[in-house]
Amino acid sequence: MNQLAINQSSKDHTLDCADVMTTAEQELAAFFRAVVNLFGSELAELSADDWLNELMTTEALPSSTREWRGITLKASTRLAARVSASSIAGPCQTLASTWS
Repeated sequence: MNQLAINQSSKDHTLDCADVMTTAEQELAAFFRAVVNLFGSELAELSADDWLNELMTTEALPSSTREWRGITLKASTRLAARVSASSIAGPCQTLASTWS
């Protein structure tokens, strides 16, 4: 293999890595903004941690938008469970405090 081909291969790989990083940043940022807008910054921070944990459990870095959205979907599922649990706990806590 000639030197030009070796240099070209490393440049292509770097561009692919840069594209992957950009896509990851965009996906996480969009998810974070949406959660902040809907549920506030506290749940957004927890959800961002969930998103990063989901990314760490993948066997390979996602290579398509669909695969990145899968990570967001899994983190959204955790968010939904958290919101559901807090909405169930909320009325019970309110009811308990009115009986005290």
